[in-house]
Amino acid sequence: MSRWDGKTKGPLIGYQIFVFLIKTLGLGFSYLILQIVSYYYFLFEKDKRRIMIDFYKRSLGYLPTEAKKLTRKNFYVLGQTLVDGVAFLIGNDKKFTHTFSGEEFLIDMKNGGKGGILLSAHLGNWETAGNLLKKRVTPKINVVMLDAEVEKIKNFLHDTTGGSHFNIIPIKDDLSHVILINNALRNNEFVAIHADRFLEGAKYIEMDFLGRKAKFPLGPFIIASKFDAPVSFVYAVKNGKYNYELSATKPINERLTPEGFALQYVYDLEKKVKATPEQWFNYFDFYH
Repeated sequence: MSRWDGKTKGPLIGYQIFVFLIKTLGLGFSYLILQIVSYYYFLFEKDKRRIMIDFYKRSLGYLPTEAKKLTRKNFYVLGQTLVDGVAFLIGNDKKFTHTFSGEEFLIDMKNGGKGGILLSAHLGNWETAGNLLKKRVTPKINVVMLDAEVEKIKNFLHDTTGGSHFNIIPIKDDLSHVILINNALRNNEFVAIHADRFLEGAKYIEMDFLGRKAKFPLGPFIIASKFDAPVSFVYAVKNGKYNYELSATKPINERLTPEGFALQYVYDLEKKVKATPEQWFNYFDFYH
């Protein structure tokens, strides 16, 4: 049974190859090579393939042949989002266009002076969402995450591209990340958190998700309930070869319980997954 361990997967050589391809031959050629690479992973990542096919059949009601075809597309689109993220890092993003639904909500949050908590998921391209937000809404994005990327990959991306364009707030056992989140909100900054991936051993909340019981991490919803800051659900989904649709929901300004935030988050996430099922990148046993 596949469980998430908080670590980024993928060999260093893959990042090296695609940085080279993007710089020398461009995005279009990189996408062509990606078709071969993604098909390789589709064939040999049997656990992830099984989990996605099962998800599409049991949670979204696809027929077996449709589910298999959609899983193949899912692997390819994931590769595209990773390549696009690298393109943004190295400044090769001029081809990209985007639309922005709900931008006014985030501008209002920024003007409110309390910062904002942005809850998202492993759906679409969160790195692109952050880059677009930095350009259009706020100069600084703080991302709360487990700082468990493979060290060689982190060093390579830092040396090649300058590293992440975001300020990373690593989750620590001593809860020091809570202090950093508080400081960021007091400075009227945005704090982004993924709220869909449950780490074994951590606190969770069980919710109905697409007709089945699933465990969601409780931490993001506790954070949303503890701070006096508006909360919005933000995503960036790929809706064309070089186009992204960024969306933000109307902010929740009242202080809800963690369960209250979780209920609204799951309701919104269900709509997003149904609309863009090929961009749901959760290759783990989501249902327990």
